[in-house]
Amino acid sequence: MRIAVLSDVHANLEALEAVLEDARQAGAEAYWCLGDIVGYGADPNPVVDRLSAEPVIAVAGNHDWAATGKMKLGYFNSMAAQAAEWTSEVLSEPSRRWLQALPLERVERGVRLVHASPSDPAAWLYVLSESDAEGELSTFDEDLCLIGHSHFPGQYETDGARVRYFRDPLLRLEANRRYLVNVGSVGQPRDGDPRATYVMYDWEKGALEHRRIPYDCEAAGRKILDAGLPPFLAERLLVGA
Repeated sequence: MRIAVLSDVHANLEALEAVLEDARQAGAEAYWCLGDIVGYGADPNPVVDRLSAEPVIAVAGNHDWAATGKMKLGYFNSMAAQAAEWTSEVLSEPSRRWLQALPLERVERGVRLVHASPSDPAAWLYVLSESDAEGELSTFDEDLCLIGHSHFPGQYETDGARVRYFRDPLLRLEANRRYLVNVGSVGQPRDGDPRATYVMYDWEKGALEHRRIPYDCEAAGRKILDAGLPPFLAERLLVGA
């Protein structure tokens, strides 16, 4: 089975459509989403409608919680808070209910799915270094945990003695190794590459492929400006920052 793993769509319909089409052509049979489905972008309802129409298994992100009133906005910077308030105002009731019902973590086919960190999913911790990953890798029982949140794709691997970080586009899971993999961001990449990113997980072969997909960043940005959201949220889409 080939599973498309998405995270941090951030209400970017253009990016989501491009990723779903690529995943379909690549033979995806199921979809996992690691949260932050809304926030920042201008299409929260169309994104929820489009994603929920797929055979998707999803968990909640901090922006999903903020937009549905499950957390206070003091956690966010001013632009993120403004976007969360706007999102909350425009969310349809079906979209709100769907987002509110998402759990913080799940285990599917022996893989842990969580938005930010497995140690404390509701703390929204970032995993940004090998030392961060070393602590997180000891907090779950599975051999593989998939995360998002930082918008920066890559993987941490441990053999029990040390943790190694690498960004190879193809990861083959090895016996007696454990992995923490960040699948990157569909709707707001921040690693200097504006293309949408997601992971295709071949469950039978034990292989994960990071895929980069071009999309119409300018169209997504124009929608952000038309909605009256901070211009920086549109500008960053063009440079992947």
